[in-house]
Amino acid sequence: MHLKIMPDIHQILKTHWGYDSFRALQEDIIQSIISGKDTLGLMPTGGGKSLTFQVPAMAFEGVCVVITPLIALMKDQVENLKKRNISAAAIYSGMTNTEILKTLENAIFDAYKFLYVSPERLSTEIFIKKVSQMNISLIAVDEAHCISQWGYDFRPSYLRIAEIRTLLPDVPVLALTATATAEVVDDIQTQLRFRQKNVFKKSFNRSNLIYVVRNAENKEEQLLKILKNVPGTSVVYVRNRKKTREISEFLNQNGITSEYFHAGLKNEIKDERQARWKSDETRVIVATNAFGMGIDKPEVRTVVHMDLPDSLEAYFQEAGRAGRDEKKAYAVLLFNKSDEIKLRKRIADTFPPREKVKEVYEALGSYYQIGVGSGLDRTFVFDINDFCQKFHFPILVAFNAIKILQQAGYLELTDEQDSASMVLFTLKKDELYNLKNTAEQEKLIHILLRSYTGLFTDLSAVNEETIASRLGWGREQLYLQLAELANQRVIKYIPRRKTPFLTFVQERESTERLFLSTVVYDERKERYTKRVKSVLEYAKEENICRNQILLRYFDKKKSIPCGKCDVCLRKMEKELTNEEFLKIKNGVESLLSSNECSVGKLVEALPFREEKIVKVLRYLLDNQYIIYDEVMKLKWVKK
Repeated sequence: MHLKIMPDIHQILKTHWGYDSFRALQEDIIQSIISGKDTLGLMPTGGGKSLTFQVPAMAFEGVCVVITPLIALMKDQVENLKKRNISAAAIYSGMTNTEILKTLENAIFDAYKFLYVSPERLSTEIFIKKVSQMNISLIAVDEAHCISQWGYDFRPSYLRIAEIRTLLPDVPVLALTATATAEVVDDIQTQLRFRQKNVFKKSFNRSNLIYVVRNAENKEEQLLKILKNVPGTSVVYVRNRKKTREISEFLNQNGITSEYFHAGLKNEIKDERQARWKSDETRVIVATNAFGMGIDKPEVRTVVHMDLPDSLEAYFQEAGRAGRDEKKAYAVLLFNKSDEIKLRKRIADTFPPREKVKEVYEALGSYYQIGVGSGLDRTFVFDINDFCQKFHFPILVAFNAIKILQQAGYLELTDEQDSASMVLFTLKKDELYNLKNTAEQEKLIHILLRSYTGLFTDLSAVNEETIASRLGWGREQLYLQLAELANQRVIKYIPRRKTPFLTFVQERESTERLFLSTVVYDERKERYTKRVKSVLEYAKEENICRNQILLRYFDKKKSIPCGKCDVCLRKMEKELTNEEFLKIKNGVESLLSSNECSVGKLVEALPFREEKIVKVLRYLLDNQYIIYDEVMKLKWVKK
């Protein structure tokens, strides 16, 4: 592979993105990639990670393969590149085989500068076959911490990137992440087979961001108080979808414009709400952690967490969405005693007993009617509510059991995404001709059979827009006819909808042979417990600067107190300056010069914090400026 480098990366930046200069660290990372070195970039949220692979890719001949687990972000970046007249495409679970094949073929013929791929697609036979025929200039790995078993969001599918490196030994790799400890930084480079260690690290210190923990029994009232005291845009994070709606309604009832956001909303609704928030029509977005990835709104003034996150990595990333314009902003965590109980329960929920995990695996085999020894690489639409209803599992237990099975390499569960309509003929071909169908049904069956193969063997994705167009029908008419054929049991029909997909990445094992190793279960549980403990310690800490706690967690051992967080401010309030000492001393002398006075009356009369007045009184007593009289009132005696 020959890399032809365009002469000026600044010109590329200006031409395609309209910027005159790079942000801190961007240019260093780009120069490292251009020189052919494997590179790891640690850049906090909002640091402009995308440009570090997009600019060098525009300088190279060939296509840049971008690996990311976030399908919504993938689609968003493809659209943004197209708006800049840069060719890009994406491959992810839920696309039909025809769509995937067409995209890969186009990539071989240099139709794109960027090919976005979800990690679970990497080891498919078709991808491996086609990728070796492409002229690939760069492999960019977003959310690179997902490759490390020591990281907070390990995904086994990321380990397949190393196999792609074997096929493309001369292609440099750029790994990017916003949050990683020293242990994870080393592991990322090992797992991605870096030829040499090479890390560019932006400081985790956000000097404009003020970290605050508020003890609040009534969190809604405390949230209202924060938003009324700090003007400007805000993101409010909660743990579940139901709470997004409840908190949003509460804010609207109290005169603060708000909308809610979670992964279960339709894409067009999410896009509309995001756009209104970005244009300041809506002041507050109340969201689950599904909100924020790839969203660049610099002037967010507050990020408020109503619930404790699972890890300080997640908290740092989400809190970091405030103040990207480098002006003063607040990251507030609301905390009370019940949160500690909830967080400890989360450990048990996240790691159901091994036997329960095996029960869920067995049930999945029955649900999809997959026999032991079969099912390899089969992908299914996954409706967790329907599954749990049929097999009587609590949803949280089932979901986390599937995540453990994913870590163990048995299954792959994708994010929710728009899925194509699915059709399967339940009758044999010759039985179709004996049916008494309407003229419309005959036309529809004929078009389906002419347009798609394999409709008698398995559920197959069909494009409703294409079918409607060929029939000269509207979408509503097509839907009604497909639904009617399904009612008559001629076809099985799953309408297009938003759903996750479940893939069996190994043949189904018998339950007694299912193996959940110490690494997959016990060590992960232990690391998760440690991360939860770190969050609790952060929330309960009253003496160490919040910023210092976060910096130490990410391995910066030496740092100075920020002087702005709630801990630092409390300390400063307790400390007595020389000026304050003199003012209090003079005030005491003035009040006691004419009359004796109780300590309580002095505290009431002087405009200073009680702790500071008591400190000065103690000094004045010790040095006999003042004394107690027989009725325990203070009087001034020092001449």
